[in-house]
Amino acid sequence: MSFEEYAALARQLSEQRRAGEQHAATEAARRRDLHAAVDYLQQRLTAQGHRLDQLGRAIGIDQPPPGPPSSVGSAPSTPPSSAGSAPSTPPGTGDGGDAGAAGAPGRAGVGAYPELLAGEARLALPTAVSPAGVGVPAQRAAAVDPTVELELARRMADEADRHGQQAEVLAQRPALLPTWSPLARAVAVYAGCGAAAGVLVLALVLASGVGLVDGFTLGAWICAGLPAVAFFGGYLVLGRWGRPAMVAGTPPRYLPLGFLICFLVVPMAYCAYLLLVRGLR
Repeated sequence: MSFEEYAALARQLSEQRRAGEQHAATEAARRRDLHAAVDYLQQRLTAQGHRLDQLGRAIGIDQPPPGPPSSVGSAPSTPPSSAGSAPSTPPGTGDGGDAGAAGAPGRAGVGAYPELLAGEARLALPTAVSPAGVGVPAQRAAAVDPTVELELARRMADEADRHGQQAEVLAQRPALLPTWSPLARAVAVYAGCGAAAGVLVLALVLASGVGLVDGFTLGAWICAGLPAVAFFGGYLVLGRWGRPAMVAGTPPRYLPLGFLICFLVVPMAYCAYLLLVRGLR
């Protein structure tokens, strides 16, 4: 070997070594990036799990319902049968001879491989039947790319975050008039309770007209009794159906405003009744 050939071989070996080192460094960097992505995704999933637990406790669910038991890896109660236990003269051969384990692929009781357990059936290689009728192992499935799987998991985590934010927005709305502001909701509730008390005022006025209720009792109910009932009714309604599932602190119930509305609506209903009666006379 001449010196020039030796030098060319040395350069070739050096280039192969540098290429191998560069490939190893690239592979190590890719593995580090994959591990970092897995750690970040694990942290996101852990945070999502904690947030889902908070949402579940807010709506009254402490623990998720138990799922169906998994059947992966469970073995059947009866031992698997082997190819040797198959009958020596399968139907349809004609001459009564044994065609062999691989001579009748797909036939019940006869096969090139023994039966597998239920948990191992998914791991068995698929068989491709050749024109000659011999069962041969098919080509294995392609290896899963971890980068693609991590990208799919990241997209699913983003989708879970989006649905979680929507659930939090819905959990911060009360069941009663969810699109209204707290002030408008309180005004509507107190006014509705005052209107219901006004209907009772009309019933009491009619009862007073036929002598069932005296004047003092009617005045007491109109001035104090029914307005107080309407006020406490609105207070309880706002506390029961006007409170969001997830809220920091106690939502305002606007007590002075509710007191003013209830103690004005009921007497105004009585005055409106008097004016209506006088106008019809």
